Order: sequence, then structure tokens, then C-alpha cells
Amino acid sequence: MPDSKLNVLPDSRARVTRGVTTVRGANYVPIYCANCGAPGGGVSAEHMTFAFYLCNPCHEKWGPIAGTYAVPDEVFWEKVKQAQLETYGHILDADELAREADKPESVIAKLIREAPKGRGE
Repeated sequence: MPDSKLNVLPDSRARVTRGVTTVRGANYVPIYCANCGAPGGGVSAEHMTFAFYLCNPCHEKWGPIAGTYAVPDEVFWEKVKQAQLETYGHILDADELAREADKPESVIAKLIREAPKGRGE
């Protein structure tokens, strides 16, 4: 039985899926800011059952969500980019990312585990 005092974040994917994009064989479902509805990129259709996104302007206006850790999107994604360049020598494509994410000790899998919760692109 769920805890009635537990605050659950809303899913930032639309109730009706529209606008799915395919990049190198991978499907991405659009996500939107949970506060204002601004577009927030996409998440893997095959690997996501939930996504929460709060855009930078809403984060700046409302501050961090209690009990979560927030890093501005640009800082996190720059860290991901630099880790890819240092480890692999190039930016990974969607297939390479998926393969690396499946390896528990890969740099990508470690970044996924330390990714700020409730943030996405």
C-alpha cells in the first residue's frame, strides 16, 4: 500500500504520445516541463517508463524540489560530453550510448546513475 504522505513527481511525457522521433533506429518520446509545459527534448521510448523534467527557467523561479539534487542541464550535459570525449575519443551515437549504458561499469552507466534526478533533456 503506497504511503499517503509520499509526494510523487508527475510524468513529463504526454498522456497521448505524439511527435516520436527516430534517431539512428532509436525512438524518442518528447517530454515537457512539469510546471510550464515547455518542450524538454526526448527520452528513449524503449528504455523509459517514467520521466520528470523541470526546465531551467522554472527551476530558477521555483528552486530545487525538496529531496532532490538539481544541476543545471548545461552543466550535466557538458560533463557527459567531456566524459565521452575523454573515454571514447568522440561523442557516442544512440546505438553506442545504449550499448555502453548496458555495461554496469562503463562511464556512461556511471553517469546515468549519478544523473540529477528529475532532470532530463
